[in-house]
Amino acid sequence: MTVAAIEAGRRLADARATRRPCAPVRDLLAAGGIDAGYAVQSAWVADQVAAGARVVGRKVGLTSPAVQAQLGVDQPDFGTLLDTMVCPAGTPVDIGRTLQPRIEAEIAFVLARDLAGATIGPKEVAAAAAYVVPALEIVDSRIAGWDISIVDTVADNASSGLFTLGARRRPLSGVDLAGCEMTMWRGDEVVSAGSGSDCLGHPLAAVTWLATTARDHGQPLRAGEVVLSGALGPMIPVAPGDRFRARITGLGEVRAEFTGRPVAAERAAVKEGPA
Repeated sequence: MTVAAIEAGRRLADARATRRPCAPVRDLLAAGGIDAGYAVQSAWVADQVAAGARVVGRKVGLTSPAVQAQLGVDQPDFGTLLDTMVCPAGTPVDIGRTLQPRIEAEIAFVLARDLAGATIGPKEVAAAAAYVVPALEIVDSRIAGWDISIVDTVADNASSGLFTLGARRRPLSGVDLAGCEMTMWRGDEVVSAGSGSDCLGHPLAAVTWLATTARDHGQPLRAGEVVLSGALGPMIPVAPGDRFRARITGLGEVRAEFTGRPVAAERAAVKEGPA
């Protein structure tokens, strides 16, 4: 990596270690752009694996027009999911594990086969998937105030935080992935809504983009991995005591409850409500 990329990695690492969000890193990575961001991300993942973490999947970020509008970003990105990010269903999530948490509902794919071939399209993705489940991703940013560009979020592992999966597994053949409707509640209040078509037009298109892009970066998707295909509606800030429930038609429900004290909270920073 370049000296600038190393410094960007250190800035993000310090934010994680001190539990204090940092300044954006796009100033350091301007010359290298998105590729420099992915180099910073890859180095962080390698450090985590060397320290004992295990890669369990990938995520596509910034697939929903609503989320792109919230952050002022106009293209997707991808990040790596580690076993340290998994939140078992039914177990309260300690919000202190995050800095500036927000939550979004997604469709998660679990792969039965690698996606590493020269030709990867929706048909290849569908054939490689063992099943799909509803998921909640607790996205997070190490950048203060979520003041991010595409380069910032890529370097910050696509603003990955934590995730939890629903219990109900469904074969792809039994679900209308583009037509399914998502509704997410905080308590009894509907706070986010959308559909499968809000995820790059079709969740299969999002996973196809991810599989192709990850392959081209030398990190192809592997059998057994979880793939979070991207938000189906606006992301919502999270506070201690919040209880979220998301329902995706044809897939079922997934829930998350939050305890503890936040490190950095900004509920008022994002406009809430359905798409």
